[in-house]
Amino acid sequence: MAKYLVIVESPAKVKTIKKFLGKNYEVTASNGHVRDLPKSQMGIDFEHDFEPKYITIRGKGEILAKLRKEVKKADRIYLATDPDREGEAISWHLSKALKLDEKKQEKQVYRISFNEITKNAVKASLKQPRDIDMDLVNAQQARRILDRMVGYKISPLLWEKVKRGLSAGRVQSVALRIIADRENEISAFIPEEYWSIDAAFTVPGAKKKLEAKFYGNEQGRMKITNGEQAEAIRLELLAADYRILDIKKSERTKKAPNPFTTSTLQQEASKVLNFSTLKTMRLAQQLYEGVEVKGEGVVGLITYLRTDSIRISEEAQAQAKDYIEANYGEAYLADSVSEKKKTGKIQDAHEAIRPTNISRTPTAVKESLSRDQFRLYSLVWKRFTASRMSAAKYETTSVKIGAGQYRLQVSASRLAFDGFMSVYMSEEDEKGENNALLKSIDETTKLTLSQVETKQHFTQPPAHYTEAALVKTLEEHGIGRPSTYAPTITTLLTRRYILKENKNLFLTELGEAVNDIMKQAFTTIVDEEFTANMEMLLDKVEEGDVDWKVIVSNFYPDLEEAVESAEKTLEKVKIADEVTDVVCEECGRNMVIKYGPHGKFLACPGFPDCRSTKPYLEKIGVACPKCGKDIVIRKTKKGRRFYGCEAGPEDCDFMSWQKPSKEKCPQCGGYMVEKGAKLVCADEQCGYVCDQNQKKEEKQ
Repeated sequence: MAKYLVIVESPAKVKTIKKFLGKNYEVTASNGHVRDLPKSQMGIDFEHDFEPKYITIRGKGEILAKLRKEVKKADRIYLATDPDREGEAISWHLSKALKLDEKKQEKQVYRISFNEITKNAVKASLKQPRDIDMDLVNAQQARRILDRMVGYKISPLLWEKVKRGLSAGRVQSVALRIIADRENEISAFIPEEYWSIDAAFTVPGAKKKLEAKFYGNEQGRMKITNGEQAEAIRLELLAADYRILDIKKSERTKKAPNPFTTSTLQQEASKVLNFSTLKTMRLAQQLYEGVEVKGEGVVGLITYLRTDSIRISEEAQAQAKDYIEANYGEAYLADSVSEKKKTGKIQDAHEAIRPTNISRTPTAVKESLSRDQFRLYSLVWKRFTASRMSAAKYETTSVKIGAGQYRLQVSASRLAFDGFMSVYMSEEDEKGENNALLKSIDETTKLTLSQVETKQHFTQPPAHYTEAALVKTLEEHGIGRPSTYAPTITTLLTRRYILKENKNLFLTELGEAVNDIMKQAFTTIVDEEFTANMEMLLDKVEEGDVDWKVIVSNFYPDLEEAVESAEKTLEKVKIADEVTDVVCEECGRNMVIKYGPHGKFLACPGFPDCRSTKPYLEKIGVACPKCGKDIVIRKTKKGRRFYGCEAGPEDCDFMSWQKPSKEKCPQCGGYMVEKGAKLVCADEQCGYVCDQNQKKEEKQ
């Protein structure tokens, strides 16, 4: 009979941890939280010092019954939930639900935590058992109760003033405001004209031309604001004599990036892999909890995924040093790894996100991972390895060219030593800075003008937020925590306050209406500074410096007053349904787009007199290669997206997993599909491939 019981959160960890601990240990899972505030009511006792009323979560009775049986059998109980506020709170709720406080006389009850699911980490945690950290628990309680107050007080108001099914949130509403403010900036933006002038020179003995950009005049940089000014300068440059005034050579270093935190992992996975924040967190959870690796069994591949620390353990640092020296050489090893202190609270019991074993390369585990798991693991492994490596070094050259009163400039750089870039390159690195200057140039070189070209440009509005950019902004402003970013963005999308097209987030009419109400009636809640200060206070609770009930009691009266005022003063907002050109077969009205549990559908606006509905088929603007009707986006029963004919599947069986293009294959005349930045002929026998970006440049 097992003497020791280890309770973890996720069933996925059970098998792995059991393997590490042996027959004297029973390992079981709580499947996340077992107690929470009730869904049917606020669940806070306002008359008794804001005491929360926790109940057993529906469906968790069976799990708790099983846990109680296991507790009876064990002499010692280890609560081994995740190593953060939420995990600490789950341990505390388990302790209360299983009445472990009452059993302390007969049984030993401990809290343990580990940052990675490896044999060493799990066994080390058993040697350092502790009590539940009530400061961490109280920080989580304060966060949960504040969120409950905002949600349960403001959401019914939105139902009344706008429509049912809407919600407000302490972090969600600020994130919505940030997106709305950017939308307003874009709408208000007025482009400004400017011009650039590029010159090409022939250099004696060189096949390649020297390309220079217009800089200004003898007084300094000049801005060219119209075509007449640009043409006047171009004519002067055509008649000018050219000489090299100055050549400056220097060396520039590019430091290795820090290993990933939750936020930077979400940002990079969005930019590089096109993953949503939710997808990134789901895959990272799988890699953390354990994957069946050929020859090793179930192995936790990365450290804990919710962290804002860039700290690395001494053991991991030593492993990285040995690996880099053996595989790249001593020159590639960083001289010293500085632990940069981040502002704000860091859950510093954690490390950065890193592979649990650097020797377990992406190639070594590729066969054991799904495609997306492999891509994310590769990103984590490369970033961590690069973070322990030396800086990249560039040789830079700047050439100043005189042309009468005007000045032109040539800037060039050459990668002299790749350092960390031999392992990991960001998007910017891959675009390339390796534009080396002609070697033969010096101050005496004779330059012969070959071409002068003027180009018109317009300043661009601020870019729409992507998930990566929004996560970065939320972190910079201290709003929410890395673990909340994915659910926050998901909620905004689910509520249809925002839409995602390609990577960009767009505000909907509904989102605009909700944001206007929040700004008008709840100024404080959507204020970035207020929300950031609230996060700082929650950190103070975690550090034991502030009583959590003080924060709650100070916040609630103002919220209640604002809700009462809004109920009296706010007018109802009507959000019109989007009308389509699809005609209702029952009554002849134009059908409108409605939203149900499974997404969009078409409905007759004559409801309840006419209850006609149809599936909503989103057209992509491409004709079916088989029958000429429109291609629409469809989904399989499991929710996987594919492209099919609107007439199908009864009348036309065309389907494609990749998005078909309007472009016809120039080689065989068949249809082509989009694969990343490339257009590929759907006929594998043909094999034609073309780069879309290159094609756009050629058209321009």
